[in-house]
Amino acid sequence: MAIKTKLLYLLLPLTMGVLLASCGNDKTSSEAAVTAEPHRPVYHFTPKANWMNDPNGMVYYEGEYHLFFQYYPDSTVWGPMHWGHAVSTNLTDWEELPIALYPDSLGYIFSGSAVVDWKNTSGFGQNGQPPLVAMFTYHNMAAEKAGRTDYHQYQGIAYSHDKGRSWTKYANNPVIPNPGIKDFRDPKLIWDAARSRWLMTLAASDQVKFYASNNLKDWTHLSDFGQGWGAHGGVWECPDFFPMTIEGSVDTSWVLLLSINPGGPNGGSGTQYFVGDFDGEKFTLDRSFASEINEAGKAMWLDWGRDNYAGVTWSDISSADGRRLFLGWMSNWDYSQVTPTESWRSAMTLPRSLSLKKTSQGPRLSSLPVEELKALRGKQFVLQNQTVEGELNLTDKLGFAPTAMEVILEIEFAATGATDGGLALSNGKGETYRVGYDPVRLLAYSDRTKAGKVDFSPKFATGLHTAPRAARNGLVKWHLFFDRASCELFALDGQTNLTDIFFPNEDFDRLAFYTKSGPMKIIKAEFYELRRPGN
Repeated sequence: MAIKTKLLYLLLPLTMGVLLASCGNDKTSSEAAVTAEPHRPVYHFTPKANWMNDPNGMVYYEGEYHLFFQYYPDSTVWGPMHWGHAVSTNLTDWEELPIALYPDSLGYIFSGSAVVDWKNTSGFGQNGQPPLVAMFTYHNMAAEKAGRTDYHQYQGIAYSHDKGRSWTKYANNPVIPNPGIKDFRDPKLIWDAARSRWLMTLAASDQVKFYASNNLKDWTHLSDFGQGWGAHGGVWECPDFFPMTIEGSVDTSWVLLLSINPGGPNGGSGTQYFVGDFDGEKFTLDRSFASEINEAGKAMWLDWGRDNYAGVTWSDISSADGRRLFLGWMSNWDYSQVTPTESWRSAMTLPRSLSLKKTSQGPRLSSLPVEELKALRGKQFVLQNQTVEGELNLTDKLGFAPTAMEVILEIEFAATGATDGGLALSNGKGETYRVGYDPVRLLAYSDRTKAGKVDFSPKFATGLHTAPRAARNGLVKWHLFFDRASCELFALDGQTNLTDIFFPNEDFDRLAFYTKSGPMKIIKAEFYELRRPGN
């Protein structure tokens, strides 16, 4: 039976000073109450209330970017999984819609994907219109508790005729039964145009399995990948698999995204990627890529921070657009269920555009914020040709609070310059978050150890979170986004990224450059206030 959703407005805390139950249709009042909550992001997507994790079923159709997500409507901790639903026309302004998929007698609705079945290969189409088809993992909790590995995770499908607003589950689910694997989940669909068939990638323990189908109902196993390659510190989850043209060439490679928990580069959850060739049956790593990760447990990470997990890409982006667009869950299973938020829990990362770069080491994946974010820019402050030694306070120069802010930096570290330097956010309580560069060890780092609330989990603030290869020849070119309780750092043209969340006891309202043991030169620093979408 479907689990009934509690009334959203009854879940919002009365301590916020607004009796939402009496607001009726006063959308402005209820939105103001939601956005006033501590740590609620200004421009990242969060559910209005309760628990959220993995992004699911992301598909673009008739002008709308659909974001489905793992959702539990009855608590701020993980529970029976549903598919929540939100849509956007511009990747910044999201409208949360009613729940799309509910648990049923076959189980909870775990992660999966959605596509437009343009050719109506499934036969689910109606009145000449293509259906949206979702594929997801059923998780049978009763079977899991009974210790059964042959039954508790299997794959089902559903279809929609009304732009994803309502869904009909296929009468003959499951379409892929469990072959006896405990962790057998998160199907990712793609139309394999070269072979005119559907291709599906599925996580199976610490490997992935590839399947093919002509109708989205009947599936044939093709091959497996993963044994002996990449990080294996935990379960593999949320795969994504797609072809990309290498920038500046006509060559095409296939990219496999693969989330792992635990085993991430700075602890807990993380997302690794692989680059290679797919011949219609098997995935083979690019030779240069394989040579770099041939050590046991070595991986290439999409993001080195603690808080970008389970990310996948949108299907059916138009050829006129041509981008491969990505979104991740901005949290970590080490502490996600105890983070200090009240009526809601967790946010999504910024939407990012992926590209495949040609480098001296071989093809490497780049991830950069989407251009649509520029529409949120408000006030601007620019600093040029400034040498900093010690501290340079920017608070009074900015002209706006650094709470929600975009920063584009170009900084030079000379051979005899500072051994450490970066940006520090702080508040009147003496709490500080630092994001900086260590030119001696050639590392970017994020330091949230003194950024406010940390005692909710012993795994949250264990030291610096670092990322290698963050600059070239002492020249730091970084793109950063701050949003009340998060920082997303993009370095080396998006090839080295670091995403972290933090929880100050009051919003950070002060900003400064800092250095240690010498000067650094700010060639140019651009600061933009970022407004709430729709404002």
